[in-house]
Formats: sequence, structure tokens, C-alpha cells
Amino acid sequence: MKTQLEEIKPDSNSSFHLMVNPRLNDFFFWHFHPEFELVYINGANGTRHVGEHISRFEGSDLVLIGSNIPHLNFDYGVKTDYEKIVLHIQPHFLKEVFSNTPELLAIQQLFEKSQHGIAFYGDSKKMVGERMKKLHLLPPFEQFLEILQLLQQLAHTPTMTLLHEKPVENQHNKKEQERLKRVYEFIDDNFQRKIDIEEVAELSRLSKPAFCRYFKKMTKLTFTEFLGYYRVNHAKKLLRLDKNVTETCFECGFDSLSYFNRTFKKVTGENPLGFKKRYT
Repeated sequence: MKTQLEEIKPDSNSSFHLMVNPRLNDFFFWHFHPEFELVYINGANGTRHVGEHISRFEGSDLVLIGSNIPHLNFDYGVKTDYEKIVLHIQPHFLKEVFSNTPELLAIQQLFEKSQHGIAFYGDSKKMVGERMKKLHLLPPFEQFLEILQLLQQLAHTPTMTLLHEKPVENQHNKKEQERLKRVYEFIDDNFQRKIDIEEVAELSRLSKPAFCRYFKKMTKLTFTEFLGYYRVNHAKKLLRLDKNVTETCFECGFDSLSYFNRTFKKVTGENPLGFKKRYT
């Protein structure tokens, strides 16, 4: 589990990157990327966590997320059978194609609004979601036209809600990205032992209070919460490999079985033994 800059490459012969049913429901993937993202999920109740906005969605969700807005994977924690389609649109594509094309003005304004995060509802959500599910079946040119039509429909729908009053600012400048990268690498190498916040603050060249403020601003989690999520995600992998609960607890850096059980249940909604039985 990392709060990270996700690198996304367009599909071959396409200006877009399309993912059909990527399964991340067991992983807390808090991330951001320069690409705009249109995501549709159906058959699930879950958490919509985009920037500072946190809310629940029921049954389905359709959200347009602006460039570099941190967000959580929409299927995190979902246990039902569901469908998910994720469309990424390159920011340079928008600049090159949209800036001098009057016919695309409404779509350009839609993407400006997307820096607030936009949730769609009603008939538009259902109709666009159903069309997104068929995008991967189309040849590149037909797919290109279909995506433009979908965006045009969303640009004119009244059934949308902005998730933030103001555009979400990109807080991830190069220096802060490098600092986070050092923290991630440190956690990767040391999560199996006790980690003191002072140690990570020193690595980041910040005082403990300054590091805590910085880390919460960047990840929306305290360092202790983040480390707990990371260790639980690793624990899930070990339990699936038929490791027993006690072994898993200490191999993932928890200092007591009771704390491991509490943290695991807080993150996943079930205890480690129940999770192990369900998967084995």
C-alpha cells in the first residue's frame, strides 16, 4: 500500500488508457496521476474518497477526477461481485485537441470542473456506465468517437455534483514526491520491525511535528494509520499463502496479537482468522 504517483501509459494505437475490471478490492491504493480519470463501478457499495471528500455510494458510482487529485480505488473493501471500468485521459491530449476546437468547448469546461472532482447520478450515470462497459470492444477510431460522445453527454448533464467547493490544488511537487518516495522505500525495507516516527522524520529532514503535518497533508492519513494499512495489506498476502495468524502478526511488524487483530478488523471489517478461512 503506497500513496504514490501512478505512471500510466496510453494503450497502443490510442490516446487513452482503459482498464476493464481491475481488481484492487483487497488493497488500499491511495494514489494520484497527471491523467484525468473517469471511473464507473457497478454492483457495489463502497467509499468515494477523492481529495478531501469522503462519502458512501450505493449500488454504482460514476466519477470524473481531475489531474493529480489524490484518490482511493473505488472498489476498496468491496466483497460483492462488481464491474469496474477506468478510463484515463492524457492531459497533453486535452491541450492539443481541445484548445482550438470550438465544438469541444463544453468538454473542455467539463475537465476544468473535474479539478473539483465530479460525481454523476441519475440516468446519465446509468447510460454512460453501460456505454463505458463496451468501450474495449471497439476499434481505436470508433472508441475515440465514443469517448468524445460520452464526455459531451456528461458535459451537458444537469445530474452532477462537485465534490469540492474549490479546485483541488496539486500538493505533490517534485521535492515532496522525492520525500515521499524515501519514506515509502524506508517502510518497504523496515515494516517488519518497530518503526518510530522520529526515525522517519529524521529521514525526511523534518521535526516530528512538521513531519506529522506534512504526511497527513500528503496522504490524508497519520503515519501510524498508513503503516497499519501497509502491514495489513502484507498480512493479507501471507494469510492467503496459508500462514497462521500468529506467524503473520509478527512477520508483518505488529508487536502483539491483540493489536494485530484490532487493526486488521478496522481495515478490512473482519478478523484475520475469518479472512484466512474465507480465502483458503
